[in-house]
Amino acid sequence: MRLRLLPDKLNINFLGWLRLWLAISVLGVVASIGVFLVQGLNYGVDFRGGSLIIAATPEPEDVADFREALTELGVADVNVTEISDDTGASRNMVLMRLGIPDDDPDNTAAFIARVQAGLTEVFPGISFLQVDSVGSTVSAELIRDGILAVILSFVGIMIYVWLRFEWQFSIGAVIALVHDAILTIGIFSLLQLEFNLTIVAALLTVIGYSINDTVVVFDRVRENLRKFKKMPLVDVLNLSLNETFSRTVMTSVTTLLALLAIYFFGGDVISGFAFAVMWGVGVGTYSSIYVATAFVLWLGVKRDWSKPDAKAGTEFSKVDA
Repeated sequence: MRLRLLPDKLNINFLGWLRLWLAISVLGVVASIGVFLVQGLNYGVDFRGGSLIIAATPEPEDVADFREALTELGVADVNVTEISDDTGASRNMVLMRLGIPDDDPDNTAAFIARVQAGLTEVFPGISFLQVDSVGSTVSAELIRDGILAVILSFVGIMIYVWLRFEWQFSIGAVIALVHDAILTIGIFSLLQLEFNLTIVAALLTVIGYSINDTVVVFDRVRENLRKFKKMPLVDVLNLSLNETFSRTVMTSVTTLLALLAIYFFGGDVISGFAFAVMWGVGVGTYSSIYVATAFVLWLGVKRDWSKPDAKAGTEFSKVDA
């Protein structure tokens, strides 16, 4: 007996309230941009520059004691977080993010050695499990490369969808991806979660998941356009969304189950990645339905794929909200 989350035959009017959902999307995008401009992002060591030290102590220690000790050592920029030990050894672990005095490697090495020596005096038996340092010059390059990676992914996806379908589909797909990226950055800015290279990787993962879902819908739209040449475009899109919705829900649920396991049991280092992808799965599914298809509807597409249509993309359809 097959597991069914939804009936085989659905008749949901997804596009019946299209204007309302698009208004919500616009508000979400504007709010995300506003929060980003006001609060900015909580950049990690990768982008801000500094040192990251993971240490373990024989007995549980208050993070306030670590902050006090580091302040007495002359460290100006201090962020200390208690983290769980995902190895199963049940060690008492803390993660320290420290600002570095300058970009000189020798000075940085001396700075870290001084910090380690000072902490060893205050917390006897402390062990340093991981030490990473990134200079401000390198962090600026990482920011530039991260932005470039996201932009190139948008360009590559636009070209791919254009070649596989039509330019109207590629515009809808890329606008949906930009929508997803902005909302993801917005939630990280709102909650002030750490934004580092791992989150950039999560952002690219979200883009890949979203475009996969969008392409599945577009494939069914193209099939139905060939099959129902006289059916209004809005009805073709609704039919296609209903036919692919069960697959979309099943994929999203199984993906979220894996991500929930990573989020709760994968440790603090990877929890940000899991959260970003979980958020992206939700907004990516939403944008595939209400953003990507909306632009296909508004731009119009040719109805007979066996020959070119000069009117495609020049006529705007109206939807009753």
